[in-house]
Amino acid sequence: MNKKIKKIVVAYSGGLDTSVIITWLKETYGCEVVAFTADIGQGEELEPLREKAIKTGASKIYIDDLREEFVGDFVFPVLRANAVYEGRYLLGTSIARPLIAKRQIEIAVKEGADAVCHGATGKGNDQVRFELTYFALKPDVKIIAPWREWTMKGREELITYAEKHKIPVTATKSKPYSTDRNLLHISYEGGILEDPWKESTEDMYTMAVPVQKAPDKPEYVEVEYEAGNPVAVNGKKFSPAALLAEANRIAGSHGIGRVDLVENRYVGMKSRGVYETPGGTLLHAAHRAVESITMDREAMHLRDSLVPRYAELVYYGYWFAPERTMLQAAIDESQKNVTGTARLRLYKGNCDTVGRKSPVSLYNPELATFEADAVYNQKDAEGFIRLNALRLRVGSMVGKK
Repeated sequence: MNKKIKKIVVAYSGGLDTSVIITWLKETYGCEVVAFTADIGQGEELEPLREKAIKTGASKIYIDDLREEFVGDFVFPVLRANAVYEGRYLLGTSIARPLIAKRQIEIAVKEGADAVCHGATGKGNDQVRFELTYFALKPDVKIIAPWREWTMKGREELITYAEKHKIPVTATKSKPYSTDRNLLHISYEGGILEDPWKESTEDMYTMAVPVQKAPDKPEYVEVEYEAGNPVAVNGKKFSPAALLAEANRIAGSHGIGRVDLVENRYVGMKSRGVYETPGGTLLHAAHRAVESITMDREAMHLRDSLVPRYAELVYYGYWFAPERTMLQAAIDESQKNVTGTARLRLYKGNCDTVGRKSPVSLYNPELATFEADAVYNQKDAEGFIRLNALRLRVGSMVGKK
């Protein structure tokens, strides 16, 4: 079987797993390996990966800037849905995988490759997210998942393998936790976090400052939305990627968007992770604020009932599944009137809405007032209540008989 594979395209981050994988693929399959790195806002210089990939056995490497596509076509749809997995996780890693896998398949087709390869473990969610996308876009694709093939059992053995083959890596046996960063968030898993009782350490602060180091004075920020998408921060227009970067900068400086949770992985086990999503947290709160004065009540409640299912689909990796596309269409229809501005106060990890306005607001001060008004007859409420109570009265009378 191995002899049939002549070229493999591997999703390459330059981290421990994928650095080892290129050398391992060359040893195991004896074929050409093409590396692909997606720039989705990792916050680090990616050009050095070009030399590193070639030195460890790749014939070439693609380094593609996908930041605008990532935010505009993947992050913003998730934000339009207010998608939060299990009440807390804003899906930072989950939503990046389908884009990476999509571009990887495009490169595999361009290169005439026989197979694609990823560095996700056999225990995690990412293997599912990558491979569901591979199969959705190229049904006949051959997939190589080294963590399900090689004999190495954990990251310490990978570090030993890297040392043996003189592969430069940054992970150490004393700090083997795994990180994943993009424009939406950074995640920390493994290492000391595998004990859910232990508190995360100071070196797990990247995008958001520790709350105790945040400014002692609140900052106000305004976010403008058009049809469900953020388009401006503090009156200044930005492209999608630049806007999220600005939101990260502002919210991160106040220690906003950090969560520590134990979540349910798709494969069935529980996993503990620490996440920082400063800009996403700010945009999520601002979006809810604009929706509150622009969305019809029943449309909002129906959309909200779909959110847990939508978040599951994204978390599980079904981005290119028909049910996710169908839900997205319904959600996007609900967003056509979500245009306006939210004002938020940021202080010591808190992100509080303090104002909202819209040129298409459904909020009517004359109807909402507690003072005297001429547009609402309070006596009308009596009939409304009696009609809605009819079934309750009938049920109670039958029960008493």
